Amino acid sequence: MNRILTYFLDHLLHTGNLTVIDASGHRQTWGDGTGMPVAIRFNTKAAERGVALNPSLRFGELYMNGDIDIVEGTMYDALAIIFQNAGNNVTSRPWMKALERLRIAARRIVQYNTPKRSRANVQHHYDLSGELYDLFLDEDRQYSCAYFERPDATLEEAQLAKKRHIAAKLKFDRDDLRVLDIGCGWGGMGLYLAKNLAADVVGVTLSDEQLAIAQRRAEEAGLSDRAEFRLQDYRKTEGPFDRIVSVGMFEHVGVGFYDEFFERCAKVLKDDGVMLLHTIGRYDPPGTTNSFIAKYIFPGGYIPALSEVMAASERQGLIITDVEVLRIHYAETLKHWRERFLAHREEAKALYDERFCRMWEFYLAASETAFRWQDLVVFQMQFTKSLDSLPITRGYMAAEEDRLRRIDERPAGNSNVTDIRECEAAE
Repeated sequence: MNRILTYFLDHLLHTGNLTVIDASGHRQTWGDGTGMPVAIRFNTKAAERGVALNPSLRFGELYMNGDIDIVEGTMYDALAIIFQNAGNNVTSRPWMKALERLRIAARRIVQYNTPKRSRANVQHHYDLSGELYDLFLDEDRQYSCAYFERPDATLEEAQLAKKRHIAAKLKFDRDDLRVLDIGCGWGGMGLYLAKNLAADVVGVTLSDEQLAIAQRRAEEAGLSDRAEFRLQDYRKTEGPFDRIVSVGMFEHVGVGFYDEFFERCAKVLKDDGVMLLHTIGRYDPPGTTNSFIAKYIFPGGYIPALSEVMAASERQGLIITDVEVLRIHYAETLKHWRERFLAHREEAKALYDERFCRMWEFYLAASETAFRWQDLVVFQMQFTKSLDSLPITRGYMAAEEDRLRRIDERPAGNSNVTDIRECEAAE
C-alpha cells in the first residue's frame, strides 16, 4: 500500500473498524474494532497515490470514476468513520495544509461570480432533470435545510415547519406586504407566503428549470396574481420591498460579492422592512469549499463563517436583529435525501448513468457527515434598517409560529387566504 496513505491512516484512525484493500489485494484494518465493519478497495496504485496526496478531491473523484469501491458497508459508513476520528482536522498533514493555504489565497478568483458566471454555476446544478429531484426531495421540492420540531417528523413535516419558522421571523403584521424571495427555487417558500400570509411575492432565480416549475405551480394554485417568478439576477432586482427572504442562495454568492449582495438588499428594502437570510455556515474561521463539491456539485459556491456575513452586512448599514444557529437539522435533512436517493438509485441511473449515481451518493454522504462531525451548521439571520422595526422581545416569533401551525394543520379546503381570514375571525 502507498506509504503516505498508510502513514495518514495510522495517525488518523483510532476508533471504528475500517479495512483497506490495496491494488495488490493486501488487506489492512484500522480502528479499535468497534462498530459496523467497513471495507474500501483501491483498484489501482494511482488511486492510492491520489487519495494520499489530495484526499478532499481525489477520494470522491476516484470513487465516482470506479477506481475505488466500497465492498463492505456504504460510502456514508466509510466517511462516518473518517470524520468521527478526524473532526475538523482532516487536512492536518503539512502538505494538506499547504494545499489549503493555496486554495484560500485563490478563493476570490474561484468564486468570481459575475452575473454571467453565476448563471452558468446555477445551471450546472439546478437545471438537471426535474425527475432527479423528484426522487429524493419532499413534495414541495424544498432543497434546503428542514426544521425538525420532533425527532420523528417526516421530511414533508420538517420542510413545512421550516417555511413556518422563517415566515414567523419575517413578522407579517399586515396583508399585501411586498416580498422579495432571492433564490426562489421551485417556488415553495414564495407560494407559502402568498397563500398563508396574503403576501405579494417576487421570486428570482437563475435556473430555467426552477422558473418554469415555479410559474406553473403558481398558476395551478391560483396564486399567479400574488406570486411572480422571474429569471433574474439579484443584482438587477429593483424595489422597494417590505420583506426580503433568501433561503439556501447565499452559499452561491461568493465571498468577493458579499458587499454587493447586502448593498442590493439594503437598497431595495424599505426603511421599516425586515430581511431573513437562511444559509449554510461554518462555526469556525473562514476557510474554503471542499474541493470535490466545488468541482463537481456547486461550482463557485462557498460556505461562510458568521464573521464574514456580519462584516459585510454591517458595511451596508443593515442591523442584525436576531441570529439562530440550527445544529444537526441539515444532517437529518440530508439523511432523508440520501436514503430516498438510494431507494430510487436505479431510476437515477436510468436518467443519467452509474458515474452520476456514484457522484451523487458521495455528495449526499459527504454533506451529511460534514454536518454531523465537521464544522457546518445553518444560520438564520434577521436584519432591519431601523431599531424599532420589530418588537423588542422574541415572543412574537413563537406566537406567529403557533398561529401558522394551526393554519397548516387545517384541511386543504380551508387553506386559501380568504378562508384563513374567515376562520381566524370566527376564532
